[in-house]
Amino acid sequence: MTFRLRAVRAFALLVGFFLMGVVLLTAMAVLDWLVLTRLYSARAAWVEGTLLTVTFLLAAAILRGMFAFLRAGRLPPVTDAVPVAPEDQPELWEQIRAAAEATGQRPPDELYLVADVNAGVSEQSRLLGLLPGRRLMLLGLPLLAGLTAAQLRAVLVHEFGHFSNLDTRLGAVTMRGRKALIHTVEAFQDGSTHFHYLIGVLYVGYARMFLRTTQSVARHQELAADQMAARHAGRDATASALRALPVLASAYAHYLETYASMGGSQEAEEGAGGVGGAEAAGEALPPVGEVYGGFRRLLAARTGERLTALAAGGRPPRPHPYDSHPPLAERIALVEKLPTDAEPHPRDHTRPDPSVADEPPALTLLRDTDHVFAALEARTLPPAVAQLPRRTWDELTMARAISDAEGWSRPLRVAVARTLRSAAQKMDGTATVRRDTTTSGTDGTAGPAGTAGTAGTAGTANSPLPGLEEILDAFDRGLLWMEVADRMPKPYQAARLTGPSARNFIRPRIFDGLAGLIHLRLAESGRAQPDIAWSGQPGLVLPESWEKGMDEALDAAVADEPDTAPLRALLAAPHPLTPAPPETPPTSAPPSPPPPA
Repeated sequence: MTFRLRAVRAFALLVGFFLMGVVLLTAMAVLDWLVLTRLYSARAAWVEGTLLTVTFLLAAAILRGMFAFLRAGRLPPVTDAVPVAPEDQPELWEQIRAAAEATGQRPPDELYLVADVNAGVSEQSRLLGLLPGRRLMLLGLPLLAGLTAAQLRAVLVHEFGHFSNLDTRLGAVTMRGRKALIHTVEAFQDGSTHFHYLIGVLYVGYARMFLRTTQSVARHQELAADQMAARHAGRDATASALRALPVLASAYAHYLETYASMGGSQEAEEGAGGVGGAEAAGEALPPVGEVYGGFRRLLAARTGERLTALAAGGRPPRPHPYDSHPPLAERIALVEKLPTDAEPHPRDHTRPDPSVADEPPALTLLRDTDHVFAALEARTLPPAVAQLPRRTWDELTMARAISDAEGWSRPLRVAVARTLRSAAQKMDGTATVRRDTTTSGTDGTAGPAGTAGTAGTAGTANSPLPGLEEILDAFDRGLLWMEVADRMPKPYQAARLTGPSARNFIRPRIFDGLAGLIHLRLAESGRAQPDIAWSGQPGLVLPESWEKGMDEALDAAVADEPDTAPLRALLAAPHPLTPAPPETPPTSAPPSPPPPA
């Protein structure tokens, strides 16, 4: 079956979806008329009344679905975005108008910048696009930060290509119809009565049949939009843009989780997620304009394979069962198979594509980018988060490093405190020494006797936690594997381990606890400096002697026969102050393109 015939079939099914409601309403109206005029009986009045009530409720559910179907083309109000007028950003609008003209479409009436790696064009149309309406475009600032101007042109042409006639006008109507049916089905699923559910089953079944039938039409439209982008923006620019999109999405998610939310505690981030974690922790935000603008620093520091590595190993998002997009690898392969005459200008393909390598970054199309990033913060951050104090990246890095070090060291310090208290009570004869049997906690860990416990302050509220020297003294007294290790929190599955297995399981946690104490000591004495590490992981820069000898000293301290002498020698040796590494300045240049898949 040709594409035109498939599109005509899809349009007929789409009309049938609406007519199904008309037929059902007509049938119920005829039934009610017969009941009232021909079949009415005083003896069965209650049956007839019940039937009329049921048909009325069913009709209300059907009308709700038909109304949702007709309203599917309406655009919701745009929130969490910065509106951009043509006079504010003329260069960006020029690119958008050029892309619309290349596809034979009119440019959007409104443009909004959002905080996502995404771009899209929406239209408030009537009759599923047969009658056009107000058109708006959403464009992600992180997307502009990571693409070149040529890649952005490819993305823009692709988005406007969805509205182009392409092979037939009915193809575009089919695409809108798929969205309308999904919107209608969601309206039925949100229904609060059994009648909504009953009618919804019928509509959902029809919608699934329509979506399966039109899947080939929708995918053809996506591939046609890719080809149009290649013709007007360049084959290699289109392929590289498709390749860059998932990499940028992974890099941006990594940035939000690792850098933008650095001012909040780890517990708050796990509960609130993203930048909102700072609100729960009551901590701080990056400098003004850097909550989203700091993504430019990460892109400048990570190029090529180092940027692609952020997406490596991650599981791709599960596609929607009726997603219209073909697999990305298939789309890239089809674009790369296009002939050279599909590009705007012929060139020597033995040399790098100038549309990618020599093109200016897309972010240079914006005027006063710092102000734009700050405006996006004002539009997207919740009021409680926006009022948090601002800190420099170095201050945020140091605060997070100290918080992490305290978290690593606390279980060890609590275990040593309990051990020392138990030993002191035994010497004084004031208590009987026994295993710790802390009652169940909330973190899913188990005490040494197999009961649940935490790394909290149980039993230590009246005494301060021991410091680094006290812990090393306890190790020298032979308390590490005899007492301290038994009091370290461990999961239920590991609570019954004994001997070498138990030691090998708990050894990394004791290692981390000592490392946290060392980081705290060096940070407090000014011998460790924050390193934002845009190309790596934020943390502390330690003195050279510590960088070289710390791991070996810690391994010796947590060995089966602990030896704290190497660690004590490092603590006693003088160490010069470590200069803080310079911060990477923000840049508008995108990263070099990732290698071909």
